[in-house]
Amino acid sequence: MALFLSVFPIVLLIYLMVKRNPLPSYVALPWIAAVVLIIQFIFFSTDISIVSANVTKAIVDVQTPITVIFGAILFNRFSELSGVTDVLRKWLSTINPNPVAQIMIIGWAFAFMIEGASGFGTPAAIAAPILVGLGFPALRVAMVALVMNSVPVSFGAVGTPTWFGFGPLQLSEAQILEIGSMTALIHAFAALVIPVLALRLIVTWEDIRKNLVFIYISVFACVVPYFFIAQVNYEFPSLVGGAIGLFISIFVANKGIGLAKVENTLGDSAVTKAQVIKALFPTGLLIAILIVTRLQQLPFKAMMNDTTAWISTQLGSLGLFEISQGLVFSLKSIFGTSINASYKLLYVPALIPFVVTVLIAVPVFALSGSKVKDIFVGSFKQSRNPFLALTGALIMVNLMLVGGDNSMVKIIGKSFAEATGEHWTYFASFLGAVGAFFSGSNTVSNLTFGSVQLSTAEITGISTALVLALQSVGGAMGNMVCINNIVAVSSVLNMNNQEGTIIKKTIIPMVVYGVIAALVAVLIIPMFFNV
Repeated sequence: MALFLSVFPIVLLIYLMVKRNPLPSYVALPWIAAVVLIIQFIFFSTDISIVSANVTKAIVDVQTPITVIFGAILFNRFSELSGVTDVLRKWLSTINPNPVAQIMIIGWAFAFMIEGASGFGTPAAIAAPILVGLGFPALRVAMVALVMNSVPVSFGAVGTPTWFGFGPLQLSEAQILEIGSMTALIHAFAALVIPVLALRLIVTWEDIRKNLVFIYISVFACVVPYFFIAQVNYEFPSLVGGAIGLFISIFVANKGIGLAKVENTLGDSAVTKAQVIKALFPTGLLIAILIVTRLQQLPFKAMMNDTTAWISTQLGSLGLFEISQGLVFSLKSIFGTSINASYKLLYVPALIPFVVTVLIAVPVFALSGSKVKDIFVGSFKQSRNPFLALTGALIMVNLMLVGGDNSMVKIIGKSFAEATGEHWTYFASFLGAVGAFFSGSNTVSNLTFGSVQLSTAEITGISTALVLALQSVGGAMGNMVCINNIVAVSSVLNMNNQEGTIIKKTIIPMVVYGVIAALVAVLIIPMFFNV
């Protein structure tokens, strides 16, 4: 019965998300959280103070991902309304008329960089309209954008799926770095195949063959720096790797290296160098702020993480509320338990760099007051549903972790261990993909199943870092079939009732991705890591 009740919420969640008239994640996840709450009270007889403390902790913790999402949405809305996106679209269209070059620059390298900066499904929604504007068919563009947006996802939004997604597991800095290192290695091998499979959804094999040299120049231009950065940092691999890859891809395409010559049918859509420089200013500023505030060698990272108490007050039975000198907001000893929660206002990539970048860029682009209001109000509205989904997910995860060795996730982990034993390595990434499929986020997938994966690894004796890396890879490859992302891209491209058609096509590269992940985990990882 304990196993049934532990698995039941997850099975019910998957059912609610995939049935004929599926519930959106912002409805399904809060309902499932309520189901877990009831199970904790009735079957596990959990103390009300423990349950209340975990629910409160989830509400505090959700501020981290939701403010990142808000910041990303804010930046993208600014780009649209300021004309930045339109200028970049025109500029990118004039670099080379070869369709393969355009897809690799915009759908691969540009989206790679945007994923590193903002994540949360925005790269596909940004890249897809640009490609459609260049004349590519909308349905196939949606598929390509979803498949391409997989390799960089584990380090998207400045590494949020990695450092926040595995946050509840209480891992050390060294452990998170090792997970990121393995994750990048698996993704790097997948990158040898996945972009080609994505291209095949929109161009012929003959087109791919003729432009294969350029394709792999673009792939390696992103993946090589991505891999090496991941060995020392889990926030910047996608952002910096994508930026380097984008510039190299543009330079190589401009020179026509590795590309078959095609007739220019784009017409006159040239923009001036001054317009391009101005349009690149917000993204450049965003990247610069991120790097300056994240480098260990500079003082800002330590200042933003300073937990030295500044203001402290007791909020009755709720707990001790504290604000540190680094503006870390904490709630300690919640409802008299040992449970604590905090939010790093300055360090979480939301206020800095997204909001700050937009506030600096607004006068540069001389936006009217009404446009600025539209940017902020629209961003708040767009953040509502992700907030509900993430709150539900975090409450569910926190409650499923209650009980230590007798927690719901430990019960599930023991069952997985008994069923698969030492062979769990072959299946771990697909559990991560399931998490991304129903939740719409690599971060939520890691939050939801990270503890299950950790428990399974500990019981079977498999390397916990390897299994969690496979979970993170799975959450990234699950983006290809994630309903939320598919709906978002379809809405942007004004397509109706194409979700089923898209999933039928994108599930194939997703399965291939999972096979590659398993093979790399078994054959390649042991050559470089002590697993």
